[in-house]
Amino acid sequence: MHTHDVFNQAPEIVPFDNSRNPALLEGLHREGAGWAEDEVRALGLLAGGAQAQEWGRMANDHPPVLHTHDRYGHRVDEVEFHPHWHNLMDIAVAHGLHGTPWQEDRPGAHVARAAKFYTWGIADAGHMCPISMTYAVIPALRHNKELADRYEPLLASRVYDYGLREPSTKAGLIAGMSMTEKQGGSDVRANTTTATPQSDGTYRIVGHKWFTSAPMSDMFLTLAQAPGGLSCFLLPRVLPDGSRNPLRLQRLKDKLGNKSNASSEIEYENATGWLVGAEGAGVKTIIEMVNMTRLDCVIGSATGMRAGVVHAVHHARHRKAFGANLIDQPAMRNVLADLVVESEAATTVMMRLAGATDRAAIDPAEASLRRIALAVTKYWVCKRAPAHAAEALECLGGNGYVEESGMPRLYREAPLMSIWEGSGNVAALDALRAMGRQPETVEAFFTEVSLARGANAHLDAAIDRIGKELTDLSDIEYRARRVVELMALTLQGAQLVRHGNQAVADAFCATRFGGDWGIAFGTLPTGIDTEAILERAYVH
Repeated sequence: MHTHDVFNQAPEIVPFDNSRNPALLEGLHREGAGWAEDEVRALGLLAGGAQAQEWGRMANDHPPVLHTHDRYGHRVDEVEFHPHWHNLMDIAVAHGLHGTPWQEDRPGAHVARAAKFYTWGIADAGHMCPISMTYAVIPALRHNKELADRYEPLLASRVYDYGLREPSTKAGLIAGMSMTEKQGGSDVRANTTTATPQSDGTYRIVGHKWFTSAPMSDMFLTLAQAPGGLSCFLLPRVLPDGSRNPLRLQRLKDKLGNKSNASSEIEYENATGWLVGAEGAGVKTIIEMVNMTRLDCVIGSATGMRAGVVHAVHHARHRKAFGANLIDQPAMRNVLADLVVESEAATTVMMRLAGATDRAAIDPAEASLRRIALAVTKYWVCKRAPAHAAEALECLGGNGYVEESGMPRLYREAPLMSIWEGSGNVAALDALRAMGRQPETVEAFFTEVSLARGANAHLDAAIDRIGKELTDLSDIEYRARRVVELMALTLQGAQLVRHGNQAVADAFCATRFGGDWGIAFGTLPTGIDTEAILERAYVH
């Protein structure tokens, strides 16, 4: 008698086409980058293929290792990665997921990049951190024209050139960011790192950074206190004369997730830096980088949601319970459809933000919208990701709780995007700050959401509620999360009503605004077209 026959298990999902995603492809064309569809589709097949999925698994199962000294006692400050980390980086750079859009004089360049970032990110989240920072560093670096002219073409290069060499001698560069200190965290104005000007125009940087991801990057933007106040500096790992810049790696962080990526504590021992922007304008300068990485936080969260939906729906289509496939069981259909609705809302608003990024340079209204929409969306979409990942994992039951399923890795990754570049309160308060200091952002927001007026009564009422919330500013900081949550949901709802699938839009508005919803996922009301919704999650 056979006692170990395997049956009633879902088949292996790999390979799958991660670009088979209506919300993504519709947004790609709507936001002006339909020309990139072929590359997005090719990257989707690659990301869902056996090779890329194995690269991601191995890079996470074998995290980076810090070597502070060589065998003879010389300081080396090197991090050793699994070879598949470099495979992942090579593909990401070759497809221009880093700084390439800044060098492309083509409408939709940032939209195309966002779609590719989202599509490829399902292979591994960790290596997307240095890719994101390299993308984000360029707008900030442009505050020093000489440095930008020298390094921007290399930061945009589609060649991944790993290794410790003087930056100008390499075929391509990766950049990082180093702001956080142990005593300050998000309060970067409390930083104690000092920058002392030298006669040759450089600065001597002394201090300790508490959290610096991707320490093997070729260069970093960092904040330090100069004579004129908190300022922004560029620090390469190798100086123009070929000598090592004394950036000492003290230890790597043992993190909840994001295991493939190294995050470190760095000590600057009289390191050499070049001023970017004016003295005292450090926050204003580096905020250009922060805004771009916030966009990638949204994309990363949306990527994780899509991954959770794909795995949960695939499992439910093939697993039987109580006489029927799970996906045909009413309770499970409700859960899965709700997860798809959340995922599509995140993807749709993500593409709108990427479109605003493309148009912001020439359209002040789009720039204003991007400013406020990035803050509110970063707060909400990234906040939803952990709950979404937990529910998607639960759809697989015990199968989802074991590492081989990939769902625990997804679950561990989910909280990071809500912490990176300002956790919940920081993002919510930043949205309020934008509204207070730049009133035109409020006008841009209401102009955008009002384009959807008249199509859904629940959405119309939500827009009116935001107006009422903003009329009384007496305790606005106390209500910050409430206000920003409503704004983010309204922005998502407006995009779905105007551009999304009708069934998805109806379900979103009835639940998120109409109150016909419980607290957990899977509490959609009756009458929802779950079949139309679930079809949008199939990747085979």
